[in-house]
Amino acid sequence: MGSSHTVVHLTTVHHPYDVRIYHKECLSLYKAGYNVYLIAPDSNHDKEVPIKHIKLKTYNSRLKRMIFGTFDAYRKAKKIKANVYHFHDPELMIVAWLLKNRKNVVVYDVHEDFITSLIKKDYLNKWLKKIIKNTFKTIEKFFTRKFKKVLAEKYYIENHPDGHYILNYPILNDDIDKHERTYETLDNALIYTGNVDVQRGAYIHARLPLIHHDIECYVIGKCDETYANKMFDIAGGHKDRLKIDGINRFVEKEAIEEAYYNRNWLAGLALFPPTDHYLRKELTKFFEYMNAGIPILCSNFPAWKQFIEEYDCGIAVDPFNEEEIRNAIEFLRNNPDEVKRMGENGKRAVHENLNWDTQAKKLVQLYENWI
Repeated sequence: MGSSHTVVHLTTVHHPYDVRIYHKECLSLYKAGYNVYLIAPDSNHDKEVPIKHIKLKTYNSRLKRMIFGTFDAYRKAKKIKANVYHFHDPELMIVAWLLKNRKNVVVYDVHEDFITSLIKKDYLNKWLKKIIKNTFKTIEKFFTRKFKKVLAEKYYIENHPDGHYILNYPILNDDIDKHERTYETLDNALIYTGNVDVQRGAYIHARLPLIHHDIECYVIGKCDETYANKMFDIAGGHKDRLKIDGINRFVEKEAIEEAYYNRNWLAGLALFPPTDHYLRKELTKFFEYMNAGIPILCSNFPAWKQFIEEYDCGIAVDPFNEEEIRNAIEFLRNNPDEVKRMGENGKRAVHENLNWDTQAKKLVQLYENWI
């Protein structure tokens, strides 16, 4: 059914090969027969891909991006006259509103809890945060009232009761999944993947070589040089056991997938400090670690602890309790059978239910219902 329909995905913020946008949604729709365009920033890294990438100029200034980038996205999207415009950034709400007409469908892809992300800055007082929150909610409600909505997280339904879950479960990859984990000879190494910043536990992860003197900590994902330098400063005399791959650059999905299998990792990390933005999120990296058969070592937020216990796939600890973290690492080092059991539990859960195939079918079905 999709072969006669044209779809445009728009982002001014995300990398053109963003996993959710490109590898999951765009490719799934392309395989279902849709004519798919992606309007996204220029990555300066062209590769042979089946999706038509219409490049936007990149801006160092966020304000310039929000003014000139959004106008450029609108101008280029308008020329295509698509059946579906599917946008991924709140700053494109007005663009999407202008694109909407009686004959097309506009989809708002809610990636993040944008309100808590917006107001998490410490320098904002509570009254200013409340004003920002209420203003954004009012603007969002007005501009998106005629849009379809897809949600990357279950709890986003609270703000978008008319939304549909398209969750960020991992892609099953036969070439990757044929790798077998060896649990008998575990490396004294922990892995973190994804973007790096303070809210994502950068400075806690940097302390791991200090907390346990026999382990290495590998951080793989885009990391601003400022964060990297601070992390190395924190690790101090043990910084040789802190490895950061992705300083000032985007790390491709394929490189992250390869990393999951190039070591016999003790655990995948998500030792985040408590913030409203992450307390209830089911992190995409959880599912990726599970798919690779790697146990999770994460913060003991109630929602995360419940997730870990439900799938029996790791250990949740107080991210500020170094003794608790050290004991968890020691437990994993001394109990390879438990590492194997938790790793296999996670992998089984992903292959049976928590995988992108289940979400791709839902996405394609939604499109067929909407057009």
